[in-house]
Amino acid sequence: MNHRGLDASGYFEREGSLGRIQPAFTEVVAAARGRLVEAYGNRLHSAYLYGSVPRGAARPGRSDLDLLIALHREPAAEDRDTAEVLGRGLDQDFPQIDGVGILLYGKDRLLSEQERYDLGWFLACLCTPLLGADLAEHLPRYRPDGLLARETNGDLAERLPRWRARFEAASEPAEFRRMSRFFSRHLVRTAFTLVMPRWGGWTSDLAESAEVFGRYYPQRAAQLREAAAVALEPSEDPAVVRRYLDDLGPWLAAEYGAVHGTKAPRPAD
Repeated sequence: MNHRGLDASGYFEREGSLGRIQPAFTEVVAAARGRLVEAYGNRLHSAYLYGSVPRGAARPGRSDLDLLIALHREPAAEDRDTAEVLGRGLDQDFPQIDGVGILLYGKDRLLSEQERYDLGWFLACLCTPLLGADLAEHLPRYRPDGLLARETNGDLAERLPRWRARFEAASEPAEFRRMSRFFSRHLVRTAFTLVMPRWGGWTSDLAESAEVFGRYYPQRAAQLREAAAVALEPSEDPAVVRRYLDDLGPWLAAEYGAVHGTKAPRPAD
């Protein structure tokens, strides 16, 4: 992959590959492959890895394992329950990972026109094929433009009320730790895609994302650097999450809407 994640024509190069997986994670990836087939059988169209593991940047004992599962049809409650059991089992059996994230969709939604610049882009550019026929073969090539910025992260304003409700309902340190990890990741990635078209490239590295953002919004650079650090070392302090909800999140949502507009509405899952 060349500079800024793009090829010579300015299109995204797909990040990650099975060949980049570090030896510490080969066992859990092999187990995930086998358990996916066992769990979903002929309902499974394809499965993909994303995140730090296929990028070769995972940290044993600290990084999570991220999977995207594509079914032949839209997932039902049973399919989601299966994913939860699968993820919990992998997390319990393999100490080299700290949690399992699973995205579950029907293949028709992943290939739909509505998801072309969101889930479709995500699969084609940020996911590494693990099982089955690669759906990316049916998707276009992508550039880091304003349309992509809008359709990937232009829904932060809609997310914030749900985040606040989750925060208000939490009471245990482990809950705040999970929220600090998830919220900080999402905010750093949203901040990066805010400036992505101006920077003209792509990175999934959170520290680099914060650094790039800070070139365009120096007044918020320190907050993004802190959020990138929390994404790697989550905090149990509820004040960390509260700052995201009261300050950084609302500012970023407003600026994003002003620069790129609002993501097209999606049907409720």
